[in-house]
Amino acid sequence: MPHFIIECSQDILQMIAPDELMDAVYDTADATGIFAPNDIKVRIQSFSHFKLGSNKTNFLHVFGYIMEGRTTEQKANLSKTITARLRKLLPSTSFLSVSISEFEAATYCNSSLINPRNTNHDRHFEL
Repeated sequence: MPHFIIECSQDILQMIAPDELMDAVYDTADATGIFAPNDIKVRIQSFSHFKLGSNKTNFLHVFGYIMEGRTTEQKANLSKTITARLRKLLPSTSFLSVSISEFEAATYCNSSLINPRNTNHDRHFEL
Protein backbone atom coordinates (compact mmCIF):
# COMPACT_ATOMS: atom_id res chain seq x y z
CA MET A 1 0.00 0.00 0.00
CA PRO A 2 -0.30 2.49 -1.62
CA HIS A 3 -1.05 1.48 -5.19
CA PHE A 4 -0.70 3.95 -8.06
CA ILE A 5 -2.19 2.79 -11.35
CA ILE A 6 -1.27 4.93 -14.32
CA GLU A 7 -3.79 4.70 -17.15
CA CYS A 8 -2.76 6.41 -20.35
CA SER A 9 -3.11 6.48 -24.09
CA GLN A 10 -0.53 4.28 -25.76
CA ASP A 11 1.27 7.24 -27.36
CA ILE A 12 2.28 8.51 -23.91
CA LEU A 13 4.68 5.56 -23.66
CA GLN A 14 6.33 6.70 -26.88
CA MET A 15 6.94 10.14 -25.37
CA ILE A 16 8.41 8.87 -22.10
CA ALA A 17 9.89 5.53 -21.10
CA PRO A 18 7.58 3.49 -18.84
CA ASP A 19 10.26 3.25 -16.14
CA GLU A 20 10.75 7.03 -16.17
CA LEU A 21 6.99 7.56 -15.84
CA MET A 22 6.67 5.05 -12.99
CA ASP A 23 9.75 6.49 -11.26
CA ALA A 24 8.24 9.99 -11.41
CA VAL A 25 5.07 8.81 -9.63
CA TYR A 26 7.00 6.64 -7.17
CA ASP A 27 9.56 9.33 -6.30
CA THR A 28 6.90 12.02 -5.90
CA ALA A 29 4.77 9.82 -3.63
CA ASP A 30 7.86 8.90 -1.62
CA ALA A 31 8.87 12.56 -1.26
CA THR A 32 5.59 13.37 0.51
CA GLY A 33 6.83 11.36 3.50
CA ILE A 34 3.41 9.83 4.18
CA PHE A 35 4.33 6.30 2.98
CA ALA A 36 7.07 3.83 3.74
CA PRO A 37 9.16 3.67 0.53
CA ASN A 38 9.03 -0.12 0.44
CA ASP A 39 5.20 -0.01 0.44
CA ILE A 40 4.71 2.13 -2.70
CA LYS A 41 3.60 0.22 -5.80
CA VAL A 42 3.24 1.72 -9.29
CA ARG A 43 2.01 0.12 -12.50
CA ILE A 44 0.90 1.23 -15.96
CA GLN A 45 -2.02 0.25 -18.17
CA SER A 46 -1.96 1.79 -21.64
CA PHE A 47 -4.84 1.92 -24.09
CA SER A 48 -4.80 1.88 -27.87
CA HIS A 49 -8.56 2.42 -28.14
CA PHE A 50 -10.20 5.41 -26.42
CA LYS A 51 -12.44 8.37 -27.20
CA LEU A 52 -11.78 11.93 -26.06
CA GLY A 53 -13.36 15.33 -26.68
CA SER A 54 -12.74 17.48 -29.76
CA ASN A 55 -9.09 18.28 -30.46
CA LYS A 56 -7.94 16.06 -27.59
CA THR A 57 -5.36 13.48 -28.61
CA ASN A 58 -4.16 11.69 -25.50
CA PHE A 59 -4.62 11.26 -21.78
CA LEU A 60 -2.95 10.17 -18.56
CA HIS A 61 -4.73 9.55 -15.27
CA VAL A 62 -3.21 8.23 -12.05
CA PHE A 63 -5.51 6.34 -9.72
CA GLY A 64 -4.00 6.39 -6.23
CA TYR A 65 -5.34 3.90 -3.70
CA ILE A 66 -4.07 4.49 -0.18
CA MET A 67 -4.91 3.23 3.32
CA GLU A 68 -7.31 5.49 5.19
CA GLY A 69 -5.91 7.78 7.85
CA ARG A 70 -4.26 10.59 5.90
CA THR A 71 -5.64 14.11 6.15
CA THR A 72 -7.47 15.81 3.31
CA GLU A 73 -4.50 18.17 3.04
CA GLN A 74 -2.06 15.26 2.68
CA LYS A 75 -4.20 13.64 -0.02
CA ALA A 76 -4.64 16.94 -1.87
CA ASN A 77 -0.90 17.61 -1.70
CA LEU A 78 -0.21 14.10 -3.03
CA SER A 79 -2.47 14.53 -6.05
CA LYS A 80 -1.22 18.05 -6.77
CA THR A 81 2.48 17.16 -6.54
CA ILE A 82 2.09 14.10 -8.78
CA THR A 83 0.11 16.16 -11.30
CA ALA A 84 2.73 18.92 -11.30
CA ARG A 85 5.59 16.44 -11.76
CA LEU A 86 3.86 14.72 -14.66
CA ARG A 87 2.89 18.02 -16.29
CA LYS A 88 6.60 18.94 -16.42
CA LEU A 89 7.43 15.61 -18.05
CA LEU A 90 4.46 15.61 -20.44
CA PRO A 91 3.48 19.24 -21.10
CA SER A 92 1.44 18.55 -24.23
CA THR A 93 -0.83 15.84 -22.77
CA SER A 94 -4.46 16.70 -23.50
CA PHE A 95 -5.88 15.32 -20.24
CA LEU A 96 -3.62 14.81 -17.22
CA SER A 97 -5.17 14.08 -13.84
CA VAL A 98 -4.76 12.28 -10.51
CA SER A 99 -7.35 10.98 -8.06
CA ILE A 100 -6.76 9.58 -4.59
CA SER A 101 -9.10 7.04 -3.01
CA GLU A 102 -8.84 5.32 0.34
CA PHE A 103 -8.96 1.68 1.37
CA GLU A 104 -10.98 1.07 4.50
CA ALA A 105 -8.68 -0.54 7.08
CA ALA A 106 -11.52 -2.67 8.50
CA THR A 107 -12.16 -4.36 5.15
CA TYR A 108 -8.59 -4.52 3.80
CA CYS A 109 -6.75 -7.84 3.81
CA ASN A 110 -3.41 -9.06 2.49
CA SER A 111 -1.46 -12.29 2.90
CA SER A 112 0.40 -10.92 5.93
CA LEU A 113 -2.86 -10.37 7.79
CA ILE A 114 -3.95 -14.00 7.40
CA ASN A 115 -0.57 -15.46 8.40
CA PRO A 116 -1.22 -17.46 11.61
CA ARG A 117 2.12 -16.31 13.05
CA ASN A 118 1.04 -12.66 12.71
CA THR A 119 -0.52 -12.34 16.16
CA ASN A 120 -0.33 -8.52 16.14
CA HIS A 121 -2.32 -8.21 12.87
CA ASP A 122 0.48 -6.19 11.26
CA ARG A 123 -0.24 -5.74 7.53
CA HIS A 124 3.54 -5.44 6.97
CA PHE A 125 4.34 -8.76 8.71
CA GLU A 126 7.31 -10.51 7.03
CA LEU A 127 7.53 -8.00 4.19
